[in-house]
Amino acid sequence: MARNILILGASYGSLLATKLLMAGHNVTLICRKNTAELINRDGTEVRIKLRDEPNHRAIFSRDLPGKLDATSPDKVDLPRYDLVGLAMQEPQYTNHTIRVLMIKIAAAKLPCLSIMNMPPLPYLKRIPGLADMNLEEAYTNAQVWERFEPGLVTLCSPDPQAFRPPEEAANVLHVGLPTNFKASAFADPAHNKLLRELEADIDAVKLDGQDVPVKLKVFDSLFVPLAKWSMLLTGNYRCITPEEPQSIRDAVHGDLNVSQSIYEHVDAVARRLGADPGDQVPFAKYAKAAESLLKPSSAARAVAAGAPFIERVDLLVKLISHQLGMTNANIDRTVEVVDQKLNERLESGAGI
Repeated sequence: MARNILILGASYGSLLATKLLMAGHNVTLICRKNTAELINRDGTEVRIKLRDEPNHRAIFSRDLPGKLDATSPDKVDLPRYDLVGLAMQEPQYTNHTIRVLMIKIAAAKLPCLSIMNMPPLPYLKRIPGLADMNLEEAYTNAQVWERFEPGLVTLCSPDPQAFRPPEEAANVLHVGLPTNFKASAFADPAHNKLLRELEADIDAVKLDGQDVPVKLKVFDSLFVPLAKWSMLLTGNYRCITPEEPQSIRDAVHGDLNVSQSIYEHVDAVARRLGADPGDQVPFAKYAKAAESLLKPSSAARAVAAGAPFIERVDLLVKLISHQLGMTNANIDRTVEVVDQKLNERLESGAGI
């Protein structure tokens, strides 16, 4: 049975959308009016490399069995949808029209699957060790999440690496690292049945008889997506330097010993909260994958472009580690550098 999925965010969200469309489900992307008009006219294009093929394949939404449309936040007909995907950068949820839509989504009690790097606060409330922590400082506006029931929100680790090529139109996405989305289960068995259904449908998709990378994998553990925190703190946020941004590869491999110490410390924080070592990704596997990540992270690119706000998983992990009594000087230094770069724009008067 075709499901109707609403995804907030048409950039990274178009990757999950494409996998759902290939499986025969219908997707609506929430985005700016101009981008929505482009997608409704031309569809989306996601470029992905199949196993053992040297070049990327272009997958066009208009060629897929599922139906795709795009709209602005104020035009959404919520009763149509079975599931909401959260695929915007966390600061974007403070936009007025997005906040209004979020209030409606919370009131409708729709299950929400986040593929944000920054975990939604209601999801963190589901983890006993975090439920009573003061973590709001890490969010651009924590009030966005106040109306959501924790059991209706889960996190899907956004491990696949993808970006919009700057020279291309806004409906094009290039996948650099085609790994899997790893989702924690919801609280409600009915919502988990839906997730498992989508998992199986995506897994069955073939392209010219070949398997298509970037699966949806569902786990009972709440801690599987936390494995991404080690990667973000070791690579993505260390792309932000006092000078120009560096690539993820250089951030990780510039000093492998320091990188490994950060990675293992964040893993230890997750285990302190309840994660099983089996939930986590070995450092060696991450370091190998980082060798192919030749661009700065999206966070570093945003800071370099003058963004006043970015997702602050670095600050979130610092807040958690400090409240657990597990401080780390390298993590504190990363947060200090990110704070400094974000403040530079205001101090120069550019943001006034």
